[in-house]
Amino acid sequence: MHLSKPERKRKPAPSRRAQQRSSTNEPPGEGGPDEAASFIVESLSGLAALAARHKLDHLHYLLAMARLEAEEHIRLRSRRRLS
Repeated sequence: MHLSKPERKRKPAPSRRAQQRSSTNEPPGEGGPDEAASFIVESLSGLAALAARHKLDHLHYLLAMARLEAEEHIRLRSRRRLS
């Protein structure tokens, strides 16, 4: 005797407009992109300082550049909200 699972119906793919709306709504407790960027800036600042203290020059440079990118993201997002 062979038992098989009943076929499940697939949900239709969400429309492009629904996908755009859902990308702006963060799940509860996740914070938004600005909060994530702020957390990344704080984390990278500490990591860059650690790398500099241990004379890991190349790693310090890369972490500092990533921090600058995150700060730029925050600056540009806040400028868009003001206009």
